[in-house]
Amino acid sequence: KFPEYFGLKGVLEKPSVGSTRIPSIAFCVFQLMFAAITPMLAIGAFAERARLGPVMVFVFVWSTIVYDPIACWTWNASGWSFILGGLDFAGGTPVHISSGTAALAISIYLGKRRGYGTERLAYKPHNTSYVVIGTVFLWFGWFGFNGGSALSANLRAVQACIVTNLAASVGGLTWMLWDYRLERKWSTVGFCSGAIAGLVAITPGSGYVGSPAAVLFGFMAGTVCNFATQLKFYFGYDDCLDIFASHAIGGVVGNVLTGLFAQASVAGFDDIAAIPGGWLDHNYIQLGYQLADSVSGMAYSFVMTTAILWAMHFIPGLRLRASEEAEILGIDDTEMGEFAYDYVGLDFVAGGANGGFHDDVREDRGAIAGGREPQHSKLHMHDQGVEVQERGAAPGNHESASASTVDEKAHS
Repeated sequence: KFPEYFGLKGVLEKPSVGSTRIPSIAFCVFQLMFAAITPMLAIGAFAERARLGPVMVFVFVWSTIVYDPIACWTWNASGWSFILGGLDFAGGTPVHISSGTAALAISIYLGKRRGYGTERLAYKPHNTSYVVIGTVFLWFGWFGFNGGSALSANLRAVQACIVTNLAASVGGLTWMLWDYRLERKWSTVGFCSGAIAGLVAITPGSGYVGSPAAVLFGFMAGTVCNFATQLKFYFGYDDCLDIFASHAIGGVVGNVLTGLFAQASVAGFDDIAAIPGGWLDHNYIQLGYQLADSVSGMAYSFVMTTAILWAMHFIPGLRLRASEEAEILGIDDTEMGEFAYDYVGLDFVAGGANGGFHDDVREDRGAIAGGREPQHSKLHMHDQGVEVQERGAAPGNHESASASTVDEKAHS
């Protein structure tokens, strides 16, 4: 309530609105995690073509106008979906559908990245090891995400962790097998993508479904989300991280399957929750509730996100789209002045000293892969070595020779 609890005043040891078993301050921190991670999922769609200052403003506005109302109608006792009977244990609609649909709206608003549709921007993970590490962090964190939604260390929390692990495992294997049919390769990135899809799908049902159903959650998520990644090619939007396919579509899959496989007996593992269940318990109307919640979440998020983006577009200093020059140089350089790897910065300095930076999409050569990678080819290094020798031999040309030496170091 405002202003009674403004600035967390009085939000300490009092029983929380979520559960009388935990204090309000603990519930506050737990809900803060949801509110923080949701816009972070959405802003993956800004990759490589947005200005960071306006992005920070967007995160605050979006969290307030989009996430908060959806979370309220889902989990608040006065929310329309809660009253209707919608089942969403840990955030299928507030977290995944809202962020995934927002990513679609962002992708459409920003337009395509420079070079989109060419080999230069073919889907190639920056670092597969990082993909694996990130998946491990998410997988482990999801136990707190789903299991913690029981708001107590009880059987329901343990069951949520079990089905979470099952859905992720099956989702990863399913996605990897679908990719294997195309390339005959056991893709690590494919497994990680499927695991995330499985985690997304099981989120709304993790406190309501049994272990056998979790296997189907993982299989359906790994299948549907895998094929959903092709939507961007059919509709021509540039969702570089497939956020819409993994989170929005995965969230809908999870909501629908929850309507089918939710069980009153599983929900009752905490000796508190009482639900009529889903189709397994012959409560057939539950599927309608789940669909209503899913569609409303997608529609509200898409419309409101688009409205926020265009409102910021016409406010001086808040336009999100980066300039073409900034996109060419890289957002790390133009917005932060920092590089993840020293050789990128050295490469840029050396290029400037030798006559200026060259774009990685050139009209005379067409699109080439890997950003500045062509400068690292053996042929190019050999040519530059000859050039260094020629410059070094020329009298009075010490500055050029020094610049070329820097360039050589950058490529070593």
